[in-house]
Order: sequence, then C-alpha cells, then structure tokens
Amino acid sequence: MIETIKHKDQIIAIIIRNDYRSKGTEFFTPGSFSQQLATISRKPGETIKPHTHNIVKRDIDLTQEVLFIKRGKLKVDFYNKEKEYLESKTLTAGDVILLASGGHGFEALEELEMIEVKQGPYLGDQDKTIF
Repeated sequence: MIETIKHKDQIIAIIIRNDYRSKGTEFFTPGSFSQQLATISRKPGETIKPHTHNIVKRDIDLTQEVLFIKRGKLKVDFYNKEKEYLESKTLTAGDVILLASGGHGFEALEELEMIEVKQGPYLGDQDKTIF
C-alpha cells in the first residue's frame, strides 16, 4: 500500500508499506523532487543493463530524506511549513518513507533500527531548525 500525506497541494511524505508489491519500475515522486522514490521488481533472469551515472550539476534547496525501517516501530509526526501539527503515522519493519517537505518528529515505539538516506554533505545545525 502507498500512502501520500499532503497539506493543501504540497506532498509532505510518501510511505511505501512493507506489503506493497509492484510490477516493473514504479516511481512515486514528481520529477522535480531532489530525491526520487521508486520500487523495482524483476523476475528471475531479467536484467538491468550495466550503466554509470553521468555527472550532472543539480541545485538542491531543500533536504529530503528517506527512512528504511529495519526493525521495530516508529511514530512519525507530520507538520506543515508553518510548524503546525497535521497527523501521525506508525511505521513498522519493512516500511519506507520519503520525507519531502514540511516538518517531522519521531518517537520510537519499540526497539528501533532504521537506515536514513538524504543529500549531503550534512551541515549539522545549518541543516535544520528545531521547534
């Protein structure tokens, strides 16, 4: 299952639940996002041709991050750009979330292990505003 959290016309987050199954390659993000989120499935013997990625200069104004929940449960609170609470979702092992805009906060509901992927380099306090 795919869940899109929106506020007005803005995508706040996209959740791909562990039980979601796709055929082929399926993108869930608009081409304008600095992080692209897709699922890829192939049958045995199908290939993806060897390739490299070209050096392309990109201007990125907003950090977007992807979390892969490996173990446990995570509560995610979503906020709009004015820092107003919108809603919460619980993620479990195998779920993936793209945090695209607005604000977010987290609470581990069980012993938690996750992987975070976002653009770098990480600039510490310059990268975020705590509220």
